[in-house]
Amino acid sequence: QVQLVESGGGLVQAGGSLRLSCAASGRTFSSYAMGWFRQAPGKEREFVAAIRWSGGSTAHADSVKGRFTISRDNAKNTVYLQMNSLKPEDTAVYYCNASPTLGYAGIYWGQGTQVTVSA
Repeated sequence: QVQLVESGGGLVQAGGSLRLSCAASGRTFSSYAMGWFRQAPGKEREFVAAIRWSGGSTAHADSVKGRFTISRDNAKNTVYLQMNSLKPEDTAVYYCNASPTLGYAGIYWGQGTQVTVSA
């Protein structure tokens, strides 16, 4: 059974930082890319960042470049999203995802973690 478990969300003031974690288990994702997507109320889910387990290639959405950084710890099967200089418009539920293609959503999703940025 595949499991992606997110943690690290919360409430933070604008300009602050949070680090999200996604722990993967249940199958081998070595050939996959792990991604973060987010969905704000009334909006469609959108791509945030992704990284390949093998090689570490990354991709970041233009809206978060220079502020968010995705990384991985292969030994822990965990992917991180370091979010700095947070803005109120970053408020959303953040979802972890596993996909064969970097930057595109695959079929495996976590349950989501809420990030709220106050002005």
